[in-house]
Amino acid sequence: MKKIIVPISILAVVQFSSCKKILEVDPVEFTSDDITIVDENSARTAVRGVYNQLASNGYYGYTFQTLGFFSGDNIQYTGSQTVNNQLTNHDVKADLSALSTAWSAIYNTINRANHVIEKVPALTSTSTLTQAVKDQLVGEAYFIRAISYFDLARTWGGVQLVLEPTKSASERPSLSRSTLEETYQQVISDLETAEGLLPATTNRIRATRKTVWALRSRVHLYRQEWALAETYASQLLDDVANYALVQPYQNFFANNSSNTSESVLELYYSTAVTNNQASQWLPTTKGGVGWIRPTDQLVQLLNDPGRGGNRSSLLQKQVISGVDNWFGNLYYRADRTDPAFLIRVAEVLLNRAEARANQDKLETALTDLNKIRSRAGIPLLEETADKNELLLAIEQERRLEFALENHRWYDLVRTNRAAAVLGITDPNKLVLPLPFRELLVDPQLVQNPGYGE
Repeated sequence: MKKIIVPISILAVVQFSSCKKILEVDPVEFTSDDITIVDENSARTAVRGVYNQLASNGYYGYTFQTLGFFSGDNIQYTGSQTVNNQLTNHDVKADLSALSTAWSAIYNTINRANHVIEKVPALTSTSTLTQAVKDQLVGEAYFIRAISYFDLARTWGGVQLVLEPTKSASERPSLSRSTLEETYQQVISDLETAEGLLPATTNRIRATRKTVWALRSRVHLYRQEWALAETYASQLLDDVANYALVQPYQNFFANNSSNTSESVLELYYSTAVTNNQASQWLPTTKGGVGWIRPTDQLVQLLNDPGRGGNRSSLLQKQVISGVDNWFGNLYYRADRTDPAFLIRVAEVLLNRAEARANQDKLETALTDLNKIRSRAGIPLLEETADKNELLLAIEQERRLEFALENHRWYDLVRTNRAAAVLGITDPNKLVLPLPFRELLVDPQLVQNPGYGE
């Protein structure tokens, strides 16, 4: 949050300049973002920059996701940086570097979005930069700001709501933390604004009105607003011509798949801007370090034909010194262009199943759940009059369906199941501490309870 956003215009220069010119660029900490959005070309470049920051190594490209990975029971860290075990042990210290990296990356994303939100509407319309185009660009910025504040809220609780762009760390306003409710209200407000600006088209790597519906189904689920979660999930799922589960399970990611009908929103990477995840997941025999692995319990579940079914395709086995070692297989591309899957149709279906079950619509909830089980190649569940039994079945399906995606920890927290499943008895440990570095430089920030000053 304290770092300056890399100006989009300078990023464009860096990408297309020689190495000599790259060395001549001033340090980004001292570069103003004043003049980065002045016309259609720079506006479009700026929006691409917002997506690039969302996909950055500090955010969905790696670090932010590890906060949830290691806090849950699906994924373990086996590398040399044993400090990451603080997350697994739920004894996180505020000086854990991953906290600061992720926090800064998310606020950098927000700041880039803020520049688009403030500057693009003021641009003079032209034959190509029409009002509809400006609305789309601004709508995308609102959407990304919404998902950024949502991620901050579910990880740290209420946070500072910075809604205007800043030029430098010293000029950023010092703000008190908003409450969790206020933070979620900002998320919903941004999504409502985005929904009104974005077109109802289908795009799997850029936000549209349909992408907003999918994210709203998740946000309302977290807030236990069951009817709204069901409504927005249905709006997306009713578009059967564009959104559907692919068969079998692995087809949404295997064989270099991208932009399938399963995908609602995925982050695009290229050989120029790569995804660092595969390097962390793959064994050394495939060019990785293998420091992030599925837990033994998850391996057993995924390899169980009656529970994991064809989702065992998420695993790959390597025999090392005569011992079976299991690695993840969601990120595997040699050129490191694996997409990051942010929202899939499977999630929207299970969002609706859970929302329906909580409204005692058990029959339709079971129908949604069985669509997931059918695709996984496991036995369908029979009708039940036990709501709690159905909710546990949905929880188990979410665990396996998104086994290597960043859902499990947050699902256990939002459903108040972290104590029963993970043995966390201190409710203060259900959110992470604010980064110590941020507390040092901003006297307005107050640490979360249970983590000291």
